Amino acid sequence: MSDRRLDEDAYKGSGELRKKPYEAELRRLQIELVKLQHWVKETGYRAAVLFEGRDAAGKGGAITRITDRTNSRIVRTVALGVPSDRERSQWYFQRYVEQLPAAGEIVLFDRSWYNRAGVERVMGFASPAEVDVFLRTVPDFERLLVESGIHLVKYWFSISDEEQERRFRARAEDPTKRWKLSEMDLASWSKWQEYSRAKDEMSAATDTDHAPWWVVDGEIKRQARLNCIAHLLEQIPYEDLTPPPIDLPPRTPAEDPYERPPRREQTFVPQRY
Repeated sequence: MSDRRLDEDAYKGSGELRKKPYEAELRRLQIELVKLQHWVKETGYRAAVLFEGRDAAGKGGAITRITDRTNSRIVRTVALGVPSDRERSQWYFQRYVEQLPAAGEIVLFDRSWYNRAGVERVMGFASPAEVDVFLRTVPDFERLLVESGIHLVKYWFSISDEEQERRFRARAEDPTKRWKLSEMDLASWSKWQEYSRAKDEMSAATDTDHAPWWVVDGEIKRQARLNCIAHLLEQIPYEDLTPPPIDLPPRTPAEDPYERPPRREQTFVPQRY
């Protein structure tokens, strides 16, 4: 994709992109995502995209905009919960391997195996020895994925502590967003420095030539979403394989016309609106 810059009047004084230009650019990018999914399906391409970052950094919002207009059978989101006792006894990467893309799929990991270097480390769910093994072995694991033909893209959404606090407070005050604040979010609230150290050490150990980290500036949500989607589109050499416009054929008159039962015999949802 060519490098694009919007006019200065598309931005507010605060630097945030205005709603209409944002929606117009998002629409343009989502059309490109649909072209991408057609190409992925036709070519059997495989891609795994990792979304990592602090709580409330904007990972979920970016994923939602990517999947909003795409087919969930082709562009699939994986957000694994707490591992079961059986999964804890397995090879650490095993439950993630089961979710990797098959031919003609893009898998978006809403958090991934990097949980071990982040929340598991900071909150004490993994021992220092387990974290050390992870950081030493994950570059080899990711090299195997790449050499097997999976295109691996890793995003880290970065925000300031002030912006994270603002978003946390907004979630706490809004009953439609309060569910986003998990017990783990609240427990990790005071561990900003610990997460910073864990992130920096993780990046130093796993930012490799075959699987580099791409940092998304998440301070302004609208720009973060657009920048991430535009960059993702640039990572995959897709072509426009969108099917041509479809002309619906006329309906063939039935030889034996069917008369449906009267509406009064059906129970309809009350029309409150």
